[in-house]
Amino acid sequence: MKTHLAASELVLNPDGSVYHLNLHPEDIAHKIILVGDPDRVEKVSAFFDKIEVRKNKREFYTHTGILRGERITVMSSGIGTENIDIVMNELDALVNIDLRNKVIKDQHTSLELFRIGTCGSVNPEIEVDNMLVSENVVGLDGLMHFYSDYQFENAFSRSFLEGFPYEKIRSMLYFAQGDSSMKAYYSDATYHGNTATFPGFYAPQGRELRLRSVDDRFLETLNSLGVSNFEMETSAIYALSHLLGHKAITVNNVIANRRRGEFSSDHHASEKKMISWVLERIIK
Repeated sequence: MKTHLAASELVLNPDGSVYHLNLHPEDIAHKIILVGDPDRVEKVSAFFDKIEVRKNKREFYTHTGILRGERITVMSSGIGTENIDIVMNELDALVNIDLRNKVIKDQHTSLELFRIGTCGSVNPEIEVDNMLVSENVVGLDGLMHFYSDYQFENAFSRSFLEGFPYEKIRSMLYFAQGDSSMKAYYSDATYHGNTATFPGFYAPQGRELRLRSVDDRFLETLNSLGVSNFEMETSAIYALSHLLGHKAITVNNVIANRRRGEFSSDHHASEKKMISWVLERIIK
């Protein structure tokens, strides 16, 4: 592994902060909540006893503060695994690279990453306005095929690949799982399941406006292969955490059941409940 990084590889702002997140190492805690929507950052930090850091650049908003005596960060990633690629690499750089000298540190620091978001269900038995923890995840976006060292296989991935019928999509697939030690935070969640991470909101999720999706039974097929729900970030969070040596777990508020055609009547209320529920478990 190379230890000294060129300026074109580790891009920094004039003040020495990482390029996209606009953060210095002291701006983040070791427990980090990742949300997609920048507006959700304030909804989380409203529970903090004190906010010490407020920074933003583009869609990346960060608040770091104190809750019940412990330091914690909440950060927005925007939508999609391409944004997660930025967030994960720059968060890792903040704790594992000497930014001033642009050298990789000898001592590794592991972050605890908690994604909280929204998702749709492909399982008709999962009720909306409940929380679902992602055990395993299949990425349909292809991101991890750009990383030479990534390999992952388990019982879920083998079973999924054996039954997956879409040959033109197969080459994009990769798999990951949540950190086993992090599951204890959410052991009492209503649902635990397997998640599919999609590279888009419309055809990848089976929606059709003026364009047809690949198959009108796509979501039903995923459910038959063991998938419980779908969203747009978790596969990259889990896979990059695995490569970089961090711990990650996702809990999503189920706001839609696509198989039953149901959508939450008040997902803002269930979102607030989820935020409170998560914070109570990760900071006692």
